[in-house]
Amino acid sequence: MFSAGHQCKAVCCCSQKQCWVCFAAEEDDLQAEWVQPCQCRGTTKWVHQGCLQRWVDEKQRGNMATKVACPQCNTEYLLIFPPLGAVAYILDVTDRMFYKVCPYLAAGLFLGSVYWTAVTYGAVTVMQVLGHKEGLGAMEQTDPLFLLVGLPTIPVMLILGKMLRWEEYVLRLFCRYSARIPLLKYLLSSEQSDTERIERVETHNVLSDPISATRTLCGALVLPTLATLVGRVCFSSVSSNLHRAALGGLTFVAIKGLFKIYLRKKQFHRQRERRILNYSEHPTTVVTTTLQ
Repeated sequence: MFSAGHQCKAVCCCSQKQCWVCFAAEEDDLQAEWVQPCQCRGTTKWVHQGCLQRWVDEKQRGNMATKVACPQCNTEYLLIFPPLGAVAYILDVTDRMFYKVCPYLAAGLFLGSVYWTAVTYGAVTVMQVLGHKEGLGAMEQTDPLFLLVGLPTIPVMLILGKMLRWEEYVLRLFCRYSARIPLLKYLLSSEQSDTERIERVETHNVLSDPISATRTLCGALVLPTLATLVGRVCFSSVSSNLHRAALGGLTFVAIKGLFKIYLRKKQFHRQRERRILNYSEHPTTVVTTTLQ
């Protein structure tokens, strides 16, 4: 059993104020202003007004509209500000309005820039494929509303077409049915393990890799130029600029796809011939031997 003196001492200790920010007791600063801003109990419910003000400033970081809560009981602090004058109130409301509107305005400007860039690219592509005079004449005779809707779709369709990895599907078909065709079997040297490995490998998502995404973007946007150049070199006898560019684009895509299929087949062949060596204390020697 505790005596009455021990009980009184315990009550005094529990009722003693102690700031949970600076850990100072009440007798350390008799002039300090104390506040109980939350639902905490015991000594942690007390805090210096000045200490709490500095702690709130660190949490708000200059934004007085940010809500601050107790780190222990998560009770939101009630912050009371003195009234502003008429001029200061109007300036404060204007500043907060611009603070909220600016992200949407920036997003709109960015999307508008992308849209007009796509329109410009579409117009340049039309003049490049059809010819300068023919392209200008075709766009002048077309409804402006149709141009504003149709021209931006040109780069979009090029990018979507570039994302279609048709070479992977053709390679799978070749590896699956090359055993039935002697010529394909000789050219591709396919084996059952290659087919199984290709089936296990998932199609690479170009959007998951920033480098692949930029490569896809650049390859798609440069395709009309390459198609025009290949068409002029290989199909100079074709009089129509559109037909010549279309044939050049198909030729370029087909040749590039065949080379890519050949490279992918060689890569799978290297994976098939890959071996895992025993551990060696001289890894440089192992790597050199493997490369040789």
